[in-house]
Amino acid sequence: MKSLFKDAPDIVPQRLQKGMGVAELIEIMGRTCFEARNVRRAARLYARMIDQGDTIWLGIAGAGIAGGMGGMVISLLEAGFVDVICSTGAQVYHDLHFAFDLPVKSIHPHYDDDLLRRHGDTRIYDIGIREKETLEAQDAVIRRFVKEQHPVLGERPISSWEFNHHLGLWVNQQAPHPERSFTATAARLGVPIFWDSLSNHSIAMNLVRTDREGFPIHVSAQKDISHSAAIAFTSEKTGFLELGGGGPKNFIQQTGPTISQILGVDFEGADRGIQIGTAVEREGSLSSCTFGEAVTWGKYQHADETNLVQVWGEYSIIFPLLAAYAIETCAPRPARMISNDIADRVARLETAQ
Repeated sequence: MKSLFKDAPDIVPQRLQKGMGVAELIEIMGRTCFEARNVRRAARLYARMIDQGDTIWLGIAGAGIAGGMGGMVISLLEAGFVDVICSTGAQVYHDLHFAFDLPVKSIHPHYDDDLLRRHGDTRIYDIGIREKETLEAQDAVIRRFVKEQHPVLGERPISSWEFNHHLGLWVNQQAPHPERSFTATAARLGVPIFWDSLSNHSIAMNLVRTDREGFPIHVSAQKDISHSAAIAFTSEKTGFLELGGGGPKNFIQQTGPTISQILGVDFEGADRGIQIGTAVEREGSLSSCTFGEAVTWGKYQHADETNLVQVWGEYSIIFPLLAAYAIETCAPRPARMISNDIADRVARLETAQ
């Protein structure tokens, strides 16, 4: 009997050459095995999202921004390769350390944590952050922003993207290094940044204090859901790039079920998606939810391996490769300035009902 493998590509040992670029390296990886093949599949898919005009959402979980990966996000924003972001509030908070030149250190992950606490040091694995000079200083910056911008922030319920948009504009004016902040860059380019949670981070913790001090703000979960769903509904094609899992992954993927299941409007879900994470499919947590499983909820249109790629790996390794591949191979796109037309998008979704 003939081999079932007869039409499969031959594996040929791949050699590396001095001076090769990232795109060439990823193509070589894709001709080997294991997750290297998925990295090439993901890189090619991301390039197709860009070249074919998808509205691209970036989900940011974990602590990559605190570890300095915000510069890579800035590069993609400035190239027009990210149109909407959902981040943990913690990453927006830590992003501002760099804009305001507050100390963040590269440290060894194995410390006596009791000793660190006595010295006023905090850490996120191998990221060192001072409690007083960084965290408390950042808290003061957040509260100053709220007080100075309260006439705008407090006049009505706002979505998290509106809070972050005003925050980013303010950072561009007030911070010594706004060019280091993806929040400031997103505001300048009209890229909305949603939080996956309105309460699970230090910005919200500081809002408790500013509320008490007479500067109350109401951030609306309903607005976040409505506005994010409207962006998905009014986009011709949608692609998701998810760094890690957690809340950001679900927030951007729930746009489809919000439209079809909750609002009763005909909608098939996102067109394409890339997920980078280390969760394994062995229990029912959201981070281990596969694309196939997500299709059953109406989050994506089809369980198609061509348009849905999962890469098992830690995203501080994989994301830089995908970002560099896109920058090397794709032509820049003009910013869509989605922040400027969300009201119109919401109206179009409401009309469809």
